[in-house]
Amino acid sequence: MAMSMATGAMGSLLPKLLELLKDEYKLKKKVRDGVESLEKEMRSMEAALQVLGEVPREQLDVQVKLWAGEVRELSFKMEDVVDKFLVHVDDGSKPAAKSDKLKLLTKKMAGLFTRGKARHEIADAIKDINKQVQEVAGRRARYNIDNVIDRPAAVTPIDPRLGALYTEVTELVGIAGKRDQEIMKLLSEGGDMAKKNLKIISVVGFGGMGKTTLVKTVYEKIEGDYDCTAFVPVGRKAEAKTVFTNILLNLGMNGSELIMLNEKLLIDKLREFLKNKRYLIVIDDIWDEELWRVIKCAFSSSNNFGSRLITTTRIVSVCESCCSSTNDSIYIMEPLSDEDSERLFYKRIFSLESGCPPEFEEVSRDVLKKCGGVPLAIITIASLLASGKQVKPKNEWDALLESIGRGLTENRSAKEMIRILSFSYYDLPSHLKTCLLYLSMFPEDSEIMKDQLIWMWIAESFVQRGKEKTSLFEVGETYFNELVNKSLIQPVYDEFGFLYACRVHDSVLDLICSLSSEVNFVTIVSGTSDTMSSEGIVRRWSLQNARKEEGQTMPPRSESIGQARSVVTFAPAFDLMPPLSSFVVLRVLDLNLDGYGGTMEDHLNLQELGSLLHLRYLRLSGRGFADLPEDIGKLKFLQVLVLPRGPRLPSTVIKLTMLMCLRINSGRFQLPDGVGNLRSMEVLNKINVGSVSIVQELGNMHVLRELNIQFERLELVQAFVESLGNMRKIQRVEISAKCEGEVPMDLLGGNWMPPPSLREFGMLQGVSFSTMPAWKPSDLSQLSLLGILHLKELQQEDLRFLGRLPALRRLGIKSDKQRPLLFAAEGFRCLERVSLLSKSSSQILFQPGALPKAELVWLDIGLCAAKEDAAGNSGDWFDMGMGNLPFLRDVNVELFRSGVTVREAKQAQASLENALRAHPKRPAFSIYFDEDIPEDACDEDVYMKGVECSKDQESK
Repeated sequence: MAMSMATGAMGSLLPKLLELLKDEYKLKKKVRDGVESLEKEMRSMEAALQVLGEVPREQLDVQVKLWAGEVRELSFKMEDVVDKFLVHVDDGSKPAAKSDKLKLLTKKMAGLFTRGKARHEIADAIKDINKQVQEVAGRRARYNIDNVIDRPAAVTPIDPRLGALYTEVTELVGIAGKRDQEIMKLLSEGGDMAKKNLKIISVVGFGGMGKTTLVKTVYEKIEGDYDCTAFVPVGRKAEAKTVFTNILLNLGMNGSELIMLNEKLLIDKLREFLKNKRYLIVIDDIWDEELWRVIKCAFSSSNNFGSRLITTTRIVSVCESCCSSTNDSIYIMEPLSDEDSERLFYKRIFSLESGCPPEFEEVSRDVLKKCGGVPLAIITIASLLASGKQVKPKNEWDALLESIGRGLTENRSAKEMIRILSFSYYDLPSHLKTCLLYLSMFPEDSEIMKDQLIWMWIAESFVQRGKEKTSLFEVGETYFNELVNKSLIQPVYDEFGFLYACRVHDSVLDLICSLSSEVNFVTIVSGTSDTMSSEGIVRRWSLQNARKEEGQTMPPRSESIGQARSVVTFAPAFDLMPPLSSFVVLRVLDLNLDGYGGTMEDHLNLQELGSLLHLRYLRLSGRGFADLPEDIGKLKFLQVLVLPRGPRLPSTVIKLTMLMCLRINSGRFQLPDGVGNLRSMEVLNKINVGSVSIVQELGNMHVLRELNIQFERLELVQAFVESLGNMRKIQRVEISAKCEGEVPMDLLGGNWMPPPSLREFGMLQGVSFSTMPAWKPSDLSQLSLLGILHLKELQQEDLRFLGRLPALRRLGIKSDKQRPLLFAAEGFRCLERVSLLSKSSSQILFQPGALPKAELVWLDIGLCAAKEDAAGNSGDWFDMGMGNLPFLRDVNVELFRSGVTVREAKQAQASLENALRAHPKRPAFSIYFDEDIPEDACDEDVYMKGVECSKDQESK
């Protein structure tokens, strides 16, 4: 069962109480009876707490809240007692050699005393907890909580309509309303002198209106017109030093050079860097006038290169402070029109712009009226009413309409916005409420990595065990997707279009931080608004933006943090981190030193890690970490270990038999002998292998889902292919090599049958295929990404094979030689992004109906070969058919001009540019030559660089 915010540790405690009743723990009958009684009583309390969790906090009686809080705290205390007992009675001893018998006997005798003491302690604890439970249980009868109905919700995959939804939001906030053009007009208007001077545009509007979306749209359209650009979020609790550092990092500065600089030195460095440049900088979400006055010092008004600053804020006075010059402009965000509001609302619920059934028309208009044209309110309410793929019945719409009250129409305040968002929160099942509240551990504007978050949920026991064949991580992934579907978190996609992270809108963060504080779910230390429960007990501790002042003690007191289950630190608050030995029952430890100016050793001793016996998740990020101690092998419950470049991986890691994820964030690490013991491993990321024995041991990891491996020796390929064949659940494979010469991986094409689970396959630096693998498309039904960095030759028959892969969304191939390629109307029905690169390339044509979903196309074209291929064709010799791709939005083409005249090269470039300008989607494009054409070149000059072309061209 999952742990729930509403039920405290009850969900994970109850199975452990049943575990205690097993004969192997040899509890006395009186103690067993106490455990049985406690388990039954707490199961009853759990049911009551789940009911309460469905009721908005403001609707609960104060006494009921107190009762619920007492039960939750009891569940935490009891789980800590049980975990301590289970740690001590299970020493994990293995049979030893005869020479070690005396040591083993001594260890077993010591273990008997330890276990005897542990049984005595748990007997006392059970007795004490039972007494407290009976006292608390007596209070329940006084409160009428049984008439509230629980409403569980199904967990579903990502709603396929969401891609269109977020595109729609961007269009409605920016393009469809012509707002981006209005912003660009403000950026460019004025006389010649005004256009050259530094100009500031400040966008002001209520939270959720889409200020950031609008400005991001403008930024992406015009950033190519400037020498340097930066887009930096600020937020409420920002320090000027952090803002300046982030701007310089965005501009490409080395972070290690900035850490030790104070505000004045950072300002000087920024002014010097920007002195002779035309720059575009966006400073998003400013809350403080004084902070702006400091930030503005970094930007010289005498810059006459046409530089531009764009700011966004919710506060009118801050906006006016930003635009103090007559050359500056204020842009006020207006709500969406009734028409645009309906369009966004209906698209989320009914999928069609005008698809609202007649019976919902009136109630839809009334709901939208209360959303006040605020996109965030519209999306969250729409996501609430579209439960999964089903539209909720009309009576639930009517009930929601009545609950919203005046909405944002009459009272456009942050408080009212949070109240609207709370409807979506209380509609969640209890386990998703818990997972959402956990996001309050991260600071405002954080980009929260999806995998990191899911592993943290798992370590905290928030994720329920799914079907027998489904891993905990995959279940956690459906939780993440459901929160995206509900529009409570905002998805972040990588350059390949895969969802890898999320952000939390400020208004949603306000809501979950408030709820977390109320029920003592998370304690945040941020310097300005620290949260601390009245009981003074910290269950989860997030050290965010606070700094330790001289003489300051560690907040909060060490005795109050001893029961913390999760601790997450962010620089510069790392100074506040107490010794690791302070944490008795810690499950999650995430230490982030990115941007930290001090040294880790001054504040933390990693040798104490071995004492954190309950630890499930350990992530170190940033520089300056010492090597991990050998004692890490004692952490037998550890499930996740994520390391930065630097710390050595101790050989005792092979004792961590519950380890599911071993990942390095930068660089690579060597695996020790004995890794075959790690049979629970699901993710093994960025490893170096140099011996056959280790490669063979990888074959024991039968549940491995993700593998990123680098070979150090050529002769390991055969053993690797055999081991890979044992990984029947593998979903993602990335292979690279670091040896003399390239490693041919053709054995993978004939000796390995990819499992049906394979979703991503990448052949990276140092490895190659001679020909495309002879796999069957039917065996690759789930393959969505294929990347091959070195293929000897790409031919039309290869393209036909690839086109038959039913789920392929991303394709990238770099070949030595590329034959003429025709993308026909059949095949590639799901392909969204294609990259075909080859310096010895030929013509590529897209027929009508080809690539119906393609959005991004990156190509290399050899003009000489392309012209030969087009010989005899009527019309434009360089018509690639780009206009036949209906959803095209980004094109990057490099033209190799060897063997053609300057006139022909320019003709090809103009032909392609004209076709893209005429495209109905007006895609962004970059068309360039491998070598610049000299300014004094004649039209008939031919550039030669060893590319195959006809004899006529060569003689010319």
